[in-house]
Amino acid sequence: MGNYHTEFGSIHQFKKGGATVIDDDAKRYVFSNMFEVAAKAKPYERTAVAKNFEYVIESVRAEGTSPWYTTAHDEFVLSMDGEVEVHLIKLADPDSVVDPESEGAHRIEGMPEGQKMGRIVLRQGHMAMLPVGAAYRFQAAKVCTLMVQTIDGPETVHKWAEICQH
Repeated sequence: MGNYHTEFGSIHQFKKGGATVIDDDAKRYVFSNMFEVAAKAKPYERTAVAKNFEYVIESVRAEGTSPWYTTAHDEFVLSMDGEVEVHLIKLADPDSVVDPESEGAHRIEGMPEGQKMGRIVLRQGHMAMLPVGAAYRFQAAKVCTLMVQTIDGPETVHKWAEICQH
């Protein structure tokens, strides 16, 4: 067996990948680098880097404190590098904040009303659920990358022509 060395990427240091197409048409494949997408994004811009029907994976540049968000469904967040705090509030009346039939993350203006649920500290490779009926915000002392699994919605930014390579 050969020796293998795992190299972790980050928003500060990443290598662009590539695809080797064997016996197929390269036009069928596109890819992007989530660290590169986050490096070029505004703080807490939620850029779609993968899509399957209505579901998306968003690459997010975590820097400072985000706005508050909520959804009518569960979401998941994964810290790709660095450290991020997730602050959670159980909304007093979730249906008055976001339509229960809506999809994707929705920004909340101001401080949401409800009971504090606590905070989660995510470091590289840690994942947390962002539950339905709750508001959340992120805080990062240093710039890093988050991956959010959600449904395409009003906060999802599409930059396919800019970020995808063939």
